[in-house]
Amino acid sequence: MMGSNVEISSGTSTSREDLGDRKSEKGTINSLENGNLFETQQQGAESSVPSKTDPNVFPDGGFEAWFCIAGGFCTVFSSFGWVNCIGVFQDYYQANQLSNYTSSDVAWIPAMESFMLFFFGLFTGKLADNYGPRWPLLFGSVVHVFGMMMISISKEYYQIFLSQSIVSGIGTSFIFYPTLAAAGSWFKKHRALAYGIMVSGSSMGGVVLPIMVQHLIADVGFGWAIRITAFLILGLLTFGNIAVKSRLPPVPKPFTVKEYFIPFTEIEFLLLAIGSFFVYLGAFLPFNFIIVQAKEAGVQTNLTNYLVPIINAASIFGRIFPAHLGDVYGVFNVCIVFTLFSGVISLALWVPAVTTAPILVFSVLYGFASGLTLAIIPALVASISDVQKLGFRVGTLYAFSSFGGLFGSPIAGAIVTSQNGGYSGLKIFCGVALLVGGVFIIFSRIKLVGPGLLVKK
Repeated sequence: MMGSNVEISSGTSTSREDLGDRKSEKGTINSLENGNLFETQQQGAESSVPSKTDPNVFPDGGFEAWFCIAGGFCTVFSSFGWVNCIGVFQDYYQANQLSNYTSSDVAWIPAMESFMLFFFGLFTGKLADNYGPRWPLLFGSVVHVFGMMMISISKEYYQIFLSQSIVSGIGTSFIFYPTLAAAGSWFKKHRALAYGIMVSGSSMGGVVLPIMVQHLIADVGFGWAIRITAFLILGLLTFGNIAVKSRLPPVPKPFTVKEYFIPFTEIEFLLLAIGSFFVYLGAFLPFNFIIVQAKEAGVQTNLTNYLVPIINAASIFGRIFPAHLGDVYGVFNVCIVFTLFSGVISLALWVPAVTTAPILVFSVLYGFASGLTLAIIPALVASISDVQKLGFRVGTLYAFSSFGGLFGSPIAGAIVTSQNGGYSGLKIFCGVALLVGGVFIIFSRIKLVGPGLLVKK
């Protein structure tokens, strides 16, 4: 019996040990399974977090995104905002250094400056896509400021043309397009608003710089007026070079001539480019000629000097608040409405304007409407483009449109000369060009989404 009890006892002990071992093994297996499950869940969670460099995932906000927009505001102020001063220089050169030249001859200086800003987007946009915004932006900053310093010591037509139209103009292009490409990488849902805020820097530049330059010319002379302005722009560009950066790493691709023609095989892009060409053919004429036209109409000089700043001040509101409507109702829809409105008021209000009041009203309304049109075009391109090719495609469209900016002012100047100083033909030319541009943008929209008026695009 004792032997049996011992065996039973031993068997029980063994059974308990086996049971303990099995529980231990089961616990180990469970813990391993739980561990694997935890790792799987952790990996799934990590994969569900959007990558910062994913081209299809946009932060649409955050410190880095808005810091880039703040820097972009400063770079656009310094580049496009400087070009928006063209009306001041058209008037000053005609009255001083270049008084022996015709209005059409002088108009080639600001026209070529605008052309260089837009045309070199072919190269600067591609450079920004290939190498990021940092080096093109730095190069452009140095060239632009150097060109301004050369303007300050220029006296002859060819000297002013080379320094202001060519050197400074190329510099502004290397500043402008990398900024647009970098900003587009941070936003999608609020892209039109972000572009509107950033590009309003050009309007602010068009308000501050003309007033600043004119007062400085009266106080310290033309040379030092330009140098002081150049130092201000140098400070703003320093901040811009720090703040502007792309969310996405650059994707270097070889330069091929064929690549520049590929976007134009897309009918919607081609129609948009033609529309932009006509918009730029007419859009800058009020900026360029409003001062000399107002003086010819008998408006007091102390008021005419503020007409360009008034247009640009109104365009600040046009570039920011209606741009948000583009995010809500579609960038094409909003652009079409404001472009057609700009053409209508040019014909209905500016053509008969020969006294102070209608000229002022036109300046405010045109500034507001054209501000949206000129600011939202990059958002139109972005809406039909791969974000990693945004700099290149925006630059390509602007390069095509730049010929409108190049020929618009000289053609308008020639019309004024043919009318013995009359401006009615110039005003009609401006309004018709804007209306034709709006019609082609409508065609582009129809190609994209059809003729439905309520479709968001």
